[in-house]
Amino acid sequence: MDEDALYSQALAEFARLYDEAAAAGEPDRNAMTLATASLDARPSARTVLLKAFDARGFVFYTHLDGRKGRELQANPYAALLFHWPRVRQGVQVRIEGRVHTVPDDEADAYFGSRPRGSQLGAWASLQSETLDSRETFEQRLAQAERRFVGRDVPRPPRWTGFRVRPRWIEFWHGADYRLHERWLYERDVACNWSKRMLYP
Repeated sequence: MDEDALYSQALAEFARLYDEAAAAGEPDRNAMTLATASLDARPSARTVLLKAFDARGFVFYTHLDGRKGRELQANPYAALLFHWPRVRQGVQVRIEGRVHTVPDDEADAYFGSRPRGSQLGAWASLQSETLDSRETFEQRLAQAERRFVGRDVPRPPRWTGFRVRPRWIEFWHGADYRLHERWLYERDVACNWSKRMLYP
């Protein structure tokens, strides 16, 4: 099987498991752990939501000035982890790769699809900065509501999407006695894909 076909196979397997997660009743199948690291190699992780995926990569959205946004701009590599315990005997998908910001028109289209309250919240939040009280945030939210009353809410200039372009995709299938089945798809520096099994 050629390298491009292997990547297509990996994406098809992800899509199949993503559909199985919905059928199995996973409450947040698009929830994924996002791990980033600062330039001095200090890692951090949090849960974000997958908003799109295709051959170009896996997309989520955030403020550029929050911690994850700052870290991804300084060190544009990330790891993603999906965990669907209701699928089969439990499935994890691990993805690592370089990160790129999405084009403005793509970010605009997604932002325009969000509920108005979420749009206003993006303007009101100074993500990851110290907040002295909840009342201060409520005041900022009210200011955003007044600012955009009677018109569409535009995307804030420092709010956009990141796309993780995989160089590494692992499918972890749970089994009894911790005898898991693991398959790794990996892209080398020449952009050639390979596939191999890993010990549990």
